[in-house]
Amino acid sequence: MRFGFHHHRHERGCGPRHGGMRGRGFAAMAWNMEEGEGGRRRRRVFDGGELRLVLLKLIADQPRHGYDLIRAIEELTGGAYAPSPGMVYPTVTLLADMDLIEETPGQGGRKAYAATDAGRAHLDAHKEDVEALFARLAALAEVRERTDAMPVKRAMHNLRNVLRYRLGGEDVSNETIHEVVALLDEAARKIERL
Repeated sequence: MRFGFHHHRHERGCGPRHGGMRGRGFAAMAWNMEEGEGGRRRRRVFDGGELRLVLLKLIADQPRHGYDLIRAIEELTGGAYAPSPGMVYPTVTLLADMDLIEETPGQGGRKAYAATDAGRAHLDAHKEDVEALFARLAALAEVRERTDAMPVKRAMHNLRNVLRYRLGGEDVSNETIHEVVALLDEAARKIERL
């Protein structure tokens, strides 16, 4: 059975090698949202064909069961993305039906899967696509690392609002202004020593 790479976006430059979404780069695609369980919004990172290649590569690296696959993708993205069990388990079943993976004895009675020779050959045939997909996961991890500074931005926003509120009134004394300046200077010195 043929296992191909399917694209839902038919525009030029939308494959995994091009970052997707017409050159706007990975960040634009990474934040594309889809409806999750309970009405929550989830990030859509891969289409079905792409997810099959990612899971197959992870299984070829070492035998894994479904939960291991979810956890491995979450780790590769620095916690930014974890596919749902509803995406992973049917995809694993499809890979097995395509004879690209097979059951192998697992720990704790769980079904683990290992890549077959056909699965490894398929990965070799799609090596560039696989590399691009794993680069996408690494890029998502980098985005996550940068945006982890969001609590700092929130704190700075809160500080700015408090300063506007507290010092914006007409009845603010010079003593209050000097106290605020002293507190800000002290905070700056403490942060600098971290």
